[in-house]
Amino acid sequence: MTEQLPDRLAVDPKSPYYNADLVARGVGIRFNGKERFDIEEYCISEGWVRAPVGKSKDRHGNPLLIKLKGTVEAYLPEEK
Repeated sequence: MTEQLPDRLAVDPKSPYYNADLVARGVGIRFNGKERFDIEEYCISEGWVRAPVGKSKDRHGNPLLIKLKGTVEAYLPEEK
């Protein structure tokens, strides 16, 4: 089964790019050739990811995010 992943996906339920089914299933992200596990949002066509900056929080208690630009590859991890 080959499923097409969206160009943009976020894990925040308040985002318009949130997809509960994909977030629950899990999506793997390879950023600049390295696998990353802390990505909060990605966009393949624009080539960026948003990742938390340490343990810093904003005034609403959400993690502070930084936008990193580079090569983004999204994939579905294989079921074991």
